[in-house]
Amino acid sequence: MHRKRHFAWLILALAALAGVFALYTRPDFLLQLSNQFWSCF
Repeated sequence: MHRKRHFAWLILALAALAGVFALYTRPDFLLQLSNQFWSCF
């Protein structure tokens, strides 16, 4: 049971990393993200 839970967390983390990587390959997303970040200051 513990091994299955560990494997599920690993798969979830890898999916999240893959999703973030996919977003960072889009320049328009990076520009929007940086504009939102700087608008906080």
